[in-house]
Amino acid sequence: MNPIPLILASASPRRVELLRRLTPDFQVIPSDAAEVHDAALGVRPLCELNARLKATPVAQQHPGHVVLGADTLVWLDGRPLGKPAHPVEARTMLRDLSGNAHEVVTGVCLMQAGSGRMEVFSEVTRVVFRTLDEELIERYLAAVHTLDKAGGYALQEHGDWLVESVAGSHSNVVGLPVEAVGRALARWGLAVTGP
Repeated sequence: MNPIPLILASASPRRVELLRRLTPDFQVIPSDAAEVHDAALGVRPLCELNARLKATPVAQQHPGHVVLGADTLVWLDGRPLGKPAHPVEARTMLRDLSGNAHEVVTGVCLMQAGSGRMEVFSEVTRVVFRTLDEELIERYLAAVHTLDKAGGYALQEHGDWLVESVAGSHSNVVGLPVEAVGRALARWGLAVTGP
């Protein structure tokens, strides 16, 4: 049992699953904060800002808890690829990623409003895509629900069809850098059982 209660400010089932690798003892309270989409900020500052924006309202409502907010973006050639709005956009994203290297960046914010303590950091993973033909793109779109995934793809769902190599944290590509988050939670005095 954690001495300080932990809240994940995200509705993402992937983040819930990844955080469970570290601790079974947390609540899930999704944040309703609006995200900033200003690519001019740069990818790491943008993800870190959005993680902080997501954590803040939940932390204010639960000042005695440690709140974890996170934001993941796929970054290709200086532009962010968020969650596609529709299948046509997902298809375009996969075509753009085909044969190219990109970065997946997750900003993480730990915040406790009662103490005023906050820690913000980000993790970068480099992903290289195979060259995809139209048939493979269509097969992937038929097999995977892509509209809730940054960049229109999921490493954990038939990622081997698309991805040639991953340099860095695999869990970061899924939505939460488990290793870095585990170290951060330990710094905050929370009991960590994994990864």
